Parts: sequence; structure tokens; C-alpha cells
Amino acid sequence: MKTYKRGSKTLTNAWAFYDWANSVYPLVISTAVFPIYYSSMANSFANAEGDISFLGTSWNPTTLYDYTLSLSFLIVALFSPILSGIADYTGNKLKFLKGFCLLGSLSVTALFFFQGESTLWVALLFTILASIGFWGSIVFYNAYLPEIAHPEQQDAVSAKGFMYGYTGSVLLLIFSLILVQKPDWFGITDATLAPRITFVLVGMWWLGFAQFTYRRLPNNIFNHKPDKDYIWKGFLELKLVWNSLKSQPQLRNFLIAFFFLSVGVQTIILMAGIFGSEELGLPTQNLILTIIIVQIVAIFGAYFFSRLSNSIGNLATLKITLVIWGVVCLIAFVLDKDLPNIEYYFYAMGIVLGFVLGATQSLTRSTYSKLLPETHDHATYFSFYDVSEKIAIVIGMFLFGLLVALTGSMQYSVLVLAVFFLIAFLILDRNRKLSKG
Repeated sequence: MKTYKRGSKTLTNAWAFYDWANSVYPLVISTAVFPIYYSSMANSFANAEGDISFLGTSWNPTTLYDYTLSLSFLIVALFSPILSGIADYTGNKLKFLKGFCLLGSLSVTALFFFQGESTLWVALLFTILASIGFWGSIVFYNAYLPEIAHPEQQDAVSAKGFMYGYTGSVLLLIFSLILVQKPDWFGITDATLAPRITFVLVGMWWLGFAQFTYRRLPNNIFNHKPDKDYIWKGFLELKLVWNSLKSQPQLRNFLIAFFFLSVGVQTIILMAGIFGSEELGLPTQNLILTIIIVQIVAIFGAYFFSRLSNSIGNLATLKITLVIWGVVCLIAFVLDKDLPNIEYYFYAMGIVLGFVLGATQSLTRSTYSKLLPETHDHATYFSFYDVSEKIAIVIGMFLFGLLVALTGSMQYSVLVLAVFFLIAFLILDRNRKLSKG
């Protein structure tokens, strides 16, 4: 297989293209079509109190979905550090990337078989497995960034990945929207078939386009030759990296801030569709249109803030995005379904959210990459980054679902998320040594 030099356009484009492949999962499955489909299915067999039965227990459908996602992120958080330590020691990041991609894409495809109460277990089981596949692959994908791009390239390359991802996912989402809203154009009469077909399309898209990345990414560039006890050496790598964080306050503090902002960002991304549907009573077409707006605006936001970070530094730029995220939470809290033209308020909120979405995700990834010391253990370092994010999602989703169960409203859950953005802002504000990223 031909090898490409670090920093080459061919290599960085190939790496960024995996965002094109995988971003259809967080958009179509985690954010848009599947949550709305799950909500409509759950409502169709819910009892008079709006609860559904699973494993002999009555559940609020939103709470059950939240807890299901939380479990998947907890599994990733527990196992990815071990896998990434092993991947660093054996040099097999590409093998793990392929394995998790395969698990995720096939699990997404299996969601096709969720058709009602009798197949609720299909929705929950394969939601867990698809989430594990996606987020597990992201651990190893992110770990490639310092190996394929030089430090001065990493902001732009990271932003390019998210821009590719938003573009590709919007294209598939638009087609999915047409398929769901106009199934008769395709000769489809079963109301559940159209959205279920989109789940198959996501799996095929993800696995198919990932092949382009696979053919160009290097594997084992440091020529590691594992001993028979390489699994235990993986644990040793984890311990060494953990100890190194204690002597790197900049990196450690950034991880702490990243944890708190991830509670807010990822929970909002995962629950936006259900919030609009259940809390604001918006129809499916309005929700998906909003999500498309978010994705399109995010393309320009990622580019704008990438350029801004070159002028004022990564830290200052991230702080600006955190302020905007907090404003989004406050806007969501005061929205009410009885407001005239509520859909336009939701569109406006989506525009604001989209502007900072790509920027926040891109800049946190590239900032962390630039803060890493000279090391061969990129996957292990990035496992701490990804574990911080996964545990943050577990806490965010669990807290969101708990508050919904206690208050019967999602608005208080959204308001609490603003506190996490404030904490992240304060930590970054104190960590002034990061001001130039």
C-alpha cells in the first residue's frame, strides 16, 4: 500500500473524509430521523399516562431512551482506554477503527427491524451497539490527527473534517426527508417503511465511504512489535499517560473544561429533536428542517471560528462559543409551545446553535491535539479525551432524563445544562497559558 507523508493534502483529505462517512450517524440516527421515529412509535403503544412497558417496568419513553444512550456511552468509556492502550502498543489503530465502524454500520442497519412494541428490544439493543460502534471508532480516528497533520495544520484539518461531515450528512438527510415526507413518490405505502429504509442507507453510506479513508491512512507508523503480553502492556500505557497528566497542568485543565462543556454540547445534540417534538409540539418536517439549517450553518461556523482562532487563539475562541451555548440554553428554557410562530423561534435557535456547533467540536479536538507532548501514544492520550466526553454524555443524558421524570418537562433539564457551560468557561478563563492554543 502506498504511504503518504505527514501533512500531505492527500493524507489529510483522506483522514477528514471519514467525517463525511460517519457523520450521517450522529445526524440521521442520533439527532434527526431515529429519535423522532422512536418517539412516534413509543406514543403509538404508550398507555394512558404516556408510559411504555419494558422488562416488566413502566418507563417514560424519553427517559428510557436517555438511559439507553447513557449505557452505551458508559460501555465506551470503560473499554476504549484499554483498547486504545493496546492499539498504541501494537500499532493497530486502523484495525480498531475498521472494527468499530463495522459494528456501528451494521447495528444502524439492524434498526430497520424496529416496527412497534414487540420489537422495542431491537431499537434499544441496536441503539446501544450503534453508539458503541460510532464512538469507539472516533477514539481511533481522532488519535490519527497528530500523526497525519503538523501542529500548525491541525486546526484547519480538524475543521475540514467537520465541514466534510456536515456537508455529506446534510445530503443524505435531505434525501431521507424526501423519502419520509413523500413515500408515495417511491411507491411506499407502509408509514414505517420509509424511515426504516433511511437507517439502512445510513449504514451503507457509513461503511461504504469509510473505505476511501482506510486505503490511505497509515498503520503502525512507529513499527511497534508487540510481545505476547501486549494486553498488559496496554494497561501499562494507560498508567503512564495518567501519570503524565499530573505533570501537564495545561493539558489536564483543558480536559476538565472539555468534560464540562461536553455535558452540555452532546446532550443538546442528542436531545434537540425530541425537545422540539415533545416539548414544543413541532411536526416532523419542522424539526428536520431545523436540523438541516443547523448542519448548513455549522459548515460556515467551523470555517469562521477556525480563522478567528488564528487571530485571537483557541482559548479565547472557545470561550466565545461557550457564551453562545449558554445563551441557547436560556432561549430554550423560555420557549413555550403556545407562543405564536414557535417554529420560527426554534429555527432562530437552530441557526445560533449551528454557528457554534462545528466550531466547538473542531477546536476542542485540534486544541487537545496541539497540547499533547511528543509521544507515540496518541490513541492512549486521545482515549482520555474521548472518555471525558463519554462520561460527560452519561452524566448529561442521565441528568436530563432524571429531571424529565421528576418535573415532567425538558425545559428545566436544558436550563441546568447552562451551568455546565459556565463551569467550563470559568476553567478556561483561569487557564490563561492556553490563550494562543
